[in-house]
Amino acid sequence: MTSRTATIARNTLETQIQVSINLDGQGQFKSQTGVAFLDHMMEQIARHGLIDLAIDAKGDLHIDAHHTVEDIGITIGQAIKEALGDKKGIIRYGHAYVPLDEALSRVALDLSGRPGLEFDVVFKRDKIGEFDVDLFYEFFQGLVNHAGITLHIDSLKGRNAHHIAETIFKAFGRALRMAVSLDSRAMEQLPSTKGSL
Repeated sequence: MTSRTATIARNTLETQIQVSINLDGQGQFKSQTGVAFLDHMMEQIARHGLIDLAIDAKGDLHIDAHHTVEDIGITIGQAIKEALGDKKGIIRYGHAYVPLDEALSRVALDLSGRPGLEFDVVFKRDKIGEFDVDLFYEFFQGLVNHAGITLHIDSLKGRNAHHIAETIFKAFGRALRMAVSLDSRAMEQLPSTKGSL
C-alpha cells in the first residue's frame, strides 16, 4: 500500500501555515498555532481519527483568530485531499455519535469530491475562553471546500459549550477515520457507480 501522507504549505499576507498528515497514523499530534483551544480541538481529530497531524501556523492574531482558524481548515482540507490520492479502496462514508456528559453530537460525511457543509449547532455563549465559537463554522467550511467533503454536523444535546465543541471534533475524527479506511474487498475499486469521486 502506498503511503497516504501529505504536507501542504499555505502562505498569504495574513497567515503562514504548514500541515502534515498521515491518514494511516496512530493519532500523533503536534501543533503550534497560537490558538490554544483550536489546538485542543485539532488533537481530538488526530487522536480519535487515528490520523497523525502536525500543524505549524503563524497568523495575524493581533487582529483576531479568524484568518488563522479558517486558513488552518483550508490547509487541512488540502492535505486530506492530497493524501487520499485516487481514493481507490476507501470506505468513502463515515459517521459517528459522540457523547460527553450532557452533550451529544452526530457527524456524517461523504468523501464525495463535492464540498458541502450543514452545520446545525447552537452555542449558548459566544466564546469558550478567548475562542469565538463562530470560528468553528469557518474552520469546517474551509476544510470541506478544499477537501471536497460533504459534511453534516448536528449538536443533538448540550448546555456546556466546551462539551458541545469537543463532541463535534471527536465525532468528526471518528467519522473521518471510518471514511478514509480501506475496504479489503474493494481495494482497486472506487466506491461510486459514476467511476469517479
